[in-house]
Amino acid sequence: MSIEKYLASVFSLEGKVILFTGATGGIGREICKGYAQSGADVALADMDATKLAELEREITDAGGKAKSFVLDLTKMDDIKKCVDAVIGAYGRIDVLFNCAGINKREGLLDVSESTYDRIMQINLKGLYFISQEVGKHMRVAKKGSVINMASHNSVGMLGGCSVYGATKSAVTALTRSMAVEWAKFGIRANALAPGHIITPLTTVTWEHPTRSVYLKERIAMGRPGTPEEIVGAAILLASDASSYLSGMMIHIDGGCLAGGAPWDFDTKFD
Repeated sequence: MSIEKYLASVFSLEGKVILFTGATGGIGREICKGYAQSGADVALADMDATKLAELEREITDAGGKAKSFVLDLTKMDDIKKCVDAVIGAYGRIDVLFNCAGINKREGLLDVSESTYDRIMQINLKGLYFISQEVGKHMRVAKKGSVINMASHNSVGMLGGCSVYGATKSAVTALTRSMAVEWAKFGIRANALAPGHIITPLTTVTWEHPTRSVYLKERIAMGRPGTPEEIVGAAILLASDASSYLSGMMIHIDGGCLAGGAPWDFDTKFD
């Protein structure tokens, strides 16, 4: 067997239907494009119909397969309608990728109830109930993979991220619950935890005179990651290559969790 055929047999997503929430975000769109290039049928779900149409066109123009589904995760009716529409279009959902999420950087003493509720609704409640809805279909099919977008903030905090960090910590615990409860249905659940990734929303942080220095000192590789560098791990979790991987959180952080840049130490190898 050739290298190409072997890798395709392990990592190919051909024939898999993937429902992807938060599809038009900085990280989400790159994973969706990677999934489509790997052969998947990608059901793109997000709130902005215009951005969805642009992403769908970009994927299909490149030879991939994608369809758009408008979804507001704060509305329970929307969740059921979206899942029903995807099932109606494809007949099944093989992979659910929960990527949708929001943040507002404020101190603990500054957060209003409305901000707290909004972040919780999308990052945790919406994720919980769309997973429940998709899980019902995966249970009948006796197979499936759920991938939840966690964060470095699941385990390590920055100032001004209290509510966001709370939701992402909860997402990792929920991922383990899914892995434990749903294994008997042939369903796996894992989480991806990106570190400090540069996107249109985080550019302002990387251009900040003090925050950018703070972050680089805490990343062993000394630079931010890019959305494209998340794609490989996302393909792994969606593919059959991870058939015995469940309940885990994979950190993609350039060595941030490992300890960041080391302090000065004696060595002749500089």
